[in-house]
Amino acid sequence: MYYIKFPLLPVILMLFLFGISTKSHAINGEKYVVNKVSSENFPLASKGKTASVLISKNDFAGVLRVAGHLENDLFKVTNVYPNQINTISEANDYVLIIGTIGKSEIIDQLIREEKIDVSELKGKWEKFTTQIVVNPSKGIKKALVIAGSDKRGTIYGIYDLSNQIGVSPWYFWTDVPVKKQSELHILPGIHTNGEPKVKYRGIFINDEAPALSGWAFDTYGGFNAKFYDKVFELILRMKGNYLWPSMWGRMFYVDDPQNAVLADEYGIVMGTSHHEPLTRAHAEWATLGKGKWDFSTNSENLISFWKEGMKRMGNTETIVTVGMRGDGDEPMTQGTAIDLLENIVKIQREIIKETNQKPIEEIPQMWALYKEVQDYYDKGMRVPDDITLLLCDDNWGNIRKLPELNAKPRKGGYGIYYHFDYVGGPRNYKWINTNQIERTWEQMDMAYQYGVDKIWIVNVGDIKPMELPTEFFLDMAWNPEKFNAGNLQEYYVNWTKENFGNQFTAEVAEILKLYTKYNSRRKPELLDEKTYSISNYEEADRVVADYQKLVEKANAINAKLQPEYKDAFYQLVLYPVLASANLNELYVATSKNYLYSEQWRLSANDYGEKVKELFEKDKQLTNYYHTQLANGKWNHMMSQTHIGYTNWQQPDKNVIPVTRHLLYNSEIKEGIVIEGTKEAFDGVLRSKGVLMEINSLENNTAYVDIINSAEKSYPFKIICDKSWILFSLTEGTVQSEQRVLINIDWKKAPKGFAKNQFIVIADHKKFTFQIKTNNIKSDKVRGFIDSNGYISIEAQNYSKAINSDAVKWTVIPNLGKTESGVTLKPSNVPSIEIAEKSPRLEYDIHLFQKGIVKVHAYFSPTINFSVHDGLKYGIAIDDEKPQIINFNENDSDKTWNKAVADNIKIVTSSHSIENAGNHTLKFYGIDPALVLQKIVIETASGEILKSYLGPPESFKVK
Repeated sequence: MYYIKFPLLPVILMLFLFGISTKSHAINGEKYVVNKVSSENFPLASKGKTASVLISKNDFAGVLRVAGHLENDLFKVTNVYPNQINTISEANDYVLIIGTIGKSEIIDQLIREEKIDVSELKGKWEKFTTQIVVNPSKGIKKALVIAGSDKRGTIYGIYDLSNQIGVSPWYFWTDVPVKKQSELHILPGIHTNGEPKVKYRGIFINDEAPALSGWAFDTYGGFNAKFYDKVFELILRMKGNYLWPSMWGRMFYVDDPQNAVLADEYGIVMGTSHHEPLTRAHAEWATLGKGKWDFSTNSENLISFWKEGMKRMGNTETIVTVGMRGDGDEPMTQGTAIDLLENIVKIQREIIKETNQKPIEEIPQMWALYKEVQDYYDKGMRVPDDITLLLCDDNWGNIRKLPELNAKPRKGGYGIYYHFDYVGGPRNYKWINTNQIERTWEQMDMAYQYGVDKIWIVNVGDIKPMELPTEFFLDMAWNPEKFNAGNLQEYYVNWTKENFGNQFTAEVAEILKLYTKYNSRRKPELLDEKTYSISNYEEADRVVADYQKLVEKANAINAKLQPEYKDAFYQLVLYPVLASANLNELYVATSKNYLYSEQWRLSANDYGEKVKELFEKDKQLTNYYHTQLANGKWNHMMSQTHIGYTNWQQPDKNVIPVTRHLLYNSEIKEGIVIEGTKEAFDGVLRSKGVLMEINSLENNTAYVDIINSAEKSYPFKIICDKSWILFSLTEGTVQSEQRVLINIDWKKAPKGFAKNQFIVIADHKKFTFQIKTNNIKSDKVRGFIDSNGYISIEAQNYSKAINSDAVKWTVIPNLGKTESGVTLKPSNVPSIEIAEKSPRLEYDIHLFQKGIVKVHAYFSPTINFSVHDGLKYGIAIDDEKPQIINFNENDSDKTWNKAVADNIKIVTSSHSIENAGNHTLKFYGIDPALVLQKIVIETASGEILKSYLGPPESFKVK
């Protein structure tokens, strides 16, 4: 967070006089660049001139390079290039001074003369200060001084000023335009981001074929220094400092020797992935290695191979990966060969000692507990204390392991390897952004609270289209304490302002929030025609409608957006919305084609044609991205296949779903379908049915679809002797199908439960249907009401939340498949024993029948990251003894596969209800890590219909 040091009264007066707002349009903190002239401010650009830039030639080469970026940025904003000077004697009036303490004689002179306070910077990690100095030297009226505690501190200060004048980190990668401004003035005070809370903060370029690799070879001829120049700049503009480079057949150090030189110049800390020891890329072994990747049989060649990697590293900043996995990112052995791996690490440490001048404890190293490697640790393997333990998620954004709360501090500390992209089971997900920043916050906040603050690195796949979650991850890594459940919405808003020039900010922020929510329900690669129910709860239609609303909003904004922003909008908003909506509609159309063909609805054919149209539209959207967007700049970037998966691995190309085609009957063919059923009532074998219950509080409706699969139309008529049962049509003609809505005149309907019949005569066939009604006296009802055999409750809508001194219930808005998530924060507290005053959520409910009910609790798919037997919660109805439920008790590969594919885990408990009426469901917090999203109660006589999202929320009487 920025802090600004100067007396309060002059600031208030200044803001009053000039109408200046320091509320940031950026996501980095308070805005200190304004457009109003003031004698107190520093004129960075004014009246067609910019301040000269003074920087010592003796400063770091990376600082000089990035200072050049700032000069370019100033030109983009003002159309004026600043004059660069190298000695203070060349300066006059107003000058921007940039430098690193101990490296810039200009900065050191200002420190000696007490013009700037060295205590703000000396001994700090990656810190900068930006401040106005009056009369820093003869002939200079004012200087704006950006001083860094080290190379990256200075670089962050430079890029921070670029961001403040309106240059987005994504100006190149998503073509965010730069708004022209003629007046740029710096507010007085000391502006700083402080020191980062997480020491190493980075990204992993991975799974980069065919998209990023195709683009990189087209644009730069490969993953060379020209390519990495853009990557390094992006990382530093987002305040990151660490990179695992592209590794699918790529060799960072070999493909272009200038890659490493440029990384060192920029100050990027290099690393290699979890299965690439001692700086050697996996592809290097295939190209340069000798023999098998097997230490038991080929240790001599492996040792030689690793030694060359360490010699090549030299004194460059690197976090050295230790340990070993099998060839090709596979397990090293079938069992857990602890002795073998311990010996490998010991030998690797000897190699590191032998090839470096520094003590080994001063050379950053990490051991990644990835996949099966965690088993080694869990079974007792340990590494020297100075090695960072890189803990990992499950590749789906759910952290697998955290330090124990009472763990002794480690010199090397702990890190997290996280994923926004993955190749592997149960399904690859590489195509589009499906990551909610709310889930990332919840998991990484928990990690930070457990003391994980040495390394945060995230797999971003092709970089595009993971722009939003990537910047969020790195912003959060800088200062996790700045983020909480209550300000995540603000992040969407600020990110929108930064990238779209304050246009349609609230609307775009809402689209970003919702498209990622909808996409996270199920990864696009896991979608198929069976995902959403056509017949139950109108689920599939509601999903399509949700996306369609976003499409309409995004298209409307695009039509009004300033033209220069449209390329960025297409990449960051419009394409993800259009393509995701299209894909979901494609599978829903496929599902309707299948179901309607089984029901002999001729509209099945319309949906078969719709599938073809939507498949073609997907091609068109991709083609526009590749050939027209930004004049074809981003060819290949959306070439990842995403339609037609049948197993974990991607198909070679998108595969259109198979559809069915019905032929017309020559004779009349009647049928009726009701909500909640798949089969059509044909008047012979199936002529009766029970419709969904309607109750007076919800005032909901039921429906019947009268269908025809013949060429000839036929007449229908509805007969009912109850005048209070209302039909949208009581007679008419059916061409292909006709929906009839049914509702109730509750003023005339009998009180309580009633079962009534009505008859549909279709041509000459008679169909009899039963409809159940419940005219409820609301004065005796409290809470969510039982209807159609269930009560569905969004977790956020509790009746009462009981907190404790140690923890509080926290709603994480937007987290989850339908509404929000609720969890206990902080996360780093021991398990809580259930007692009368222990933390719990209470939900008021009303049941119309006694008997056994089942409570289905819907959770985010959290992993048991502790050494305990599982994460637990308690649940009870009324005053019964709470059941202690082990959330992880039945964990297995099969249950994990289902939980991450569904992005939900449902845990069920049974409870006996002795009397109908009002009751209270109590959810007790035991382990804070669990995130509750939804509760569905299956009543004694009920049977919940199959659906993906669960039944919509029930009506609540307040």
